[in-house]
Amino acid sequence: MIRRRPSATDRAARIAAKAAVFFCAVAVALLARPATAAELAILRNGFSIRHEHRLEMGTTTRLYLAADDFSFTDVPTAEITGYEKDLSLPVPAPADSHASIPAPSRSAKSETVESGPALNQVVNSASAAYHLDPDLVNSVIHAESGFNSHAVSPKGARGLMQLMPGTANQLGVNDSFDPQANVAGGSRYLRELLERYNFDLVKALAAYNAGPERVEQYRGVPPFRETRAYVARIVHEYNTKKIAQEKEAKQKQASAKAPSHTHRVSKPAASVIAAESTR
Repeated sequence: MIRRRPSATDRAARIAAKAAVFFCAVAVALLARPATAAELAILRNGFSIRHEHRLEMGTTTRLYLAADDFSFTDVPTAEITGYEKDLSLPVPAPADSHASIPAPSRSAKSETVESGPALNQVVNSASAAYHLDPDLVNSVIHAESGFNSHAVSPKGARGLMQLMPGTANQLGVNDSFDPQANVAGGSRYLRELLERYNFDLVKALAAYNAGPERVEQYRGVPPFRETRAYVARIVHEYNTKKIAQEKEAKQKQASAKAPSHTHRVSKPAASVIAAESTR
């Protein structure tokens, strides 16, 4: 069969078609960009998360906590009741803020405490002593110091759970750079805050970061960008751990109840489907 050589008209038509597809793709990408506005996402539990922009991904909405795309938290879309303009001016963190973003004074490689068996044992011991979930304590440590036992914030908070010198003294922590003493003191302080706020985790975390006085002054989470991002990060990480654990437990439970492979093969396909559909 003799193939006809494409004419100049055919080649032009193909180039035009490819160009049209390219520009359509660009248009879709631009339309799909997340909304950009400083807003408050109002959650069903009454908590609000300030974000610079957001991206809805079906059942999940990603809230970007800063102008870049690296600091974000994922929230179930169903838990968001609406959005409001953030009319408040940026408020600087108070001078007596309990903790701030840690700024290690030495190299991170030499000072970071890996979350291995030793640290797990320290966290488990402190959590048991003060009746806390170890996953919650680990989430606080992650947000406070990134597991850096020698982290020092610009305001002077020290160690894994970033204890201010005054707070450490009240808690009987003589060396804030000692992981065992620091985690024990931080866990005790977190427990006291939970009891103070009737086990409202959001308020307790806000008080851990900004101080109880600020939480009571604003009757909730203070309008500090740092504190709001801090609380949102810990709540998101902690919830993610719990959801993963529940999913794993359900899978193990389902596997334990599931009949063996040989029994499944011996059943007709129709009965297997019927049996599985009733679970």
